[in-house]
Amino acid sequence: VQLVESGGGLVEAGGSLKLSCAASGFAFSRYAMSWVRQAPGKGLEWVIAINDGGGTSIVADSVKGRFTISRDNAKNTLYLQMNSLKPDDTAVYYCAKGPPHDYWGRGTQVTVSS
Repeated sequence: VQLVESGGGLVEAGGSLKLSCAASGFAFSRYAMSWVRQAPGKGLEWVIAINDGGGTSIVADSVKGRFTISRDNAKNTLYLQMNSLKPDDTAVYYCAKGPPHDYWGRGTQVTVSS
């Protein structure tokens, strides 16, 4: 199993970023997928998840109304659209298979400046 995130970077508060996660080594379309983040000096925080078919998502209150998850099962790719970014969104963002989160990518850094 391999999960490779991309799309992170530095953005001003109020801006947007779109993260991607390229998946391989498993039947991507059969599994729910998640994004999890870790802010500097803090623990892991689950952010958002999507079911295998892409029709249902669940969102943490901290990002509700700002972040959207989607997937393209034909391309084995997961996405995270982040809008109205805040400095508190600064974190390393990980793509994870599941729940349960049995496989993780290496993460991509998102930094939101005030």
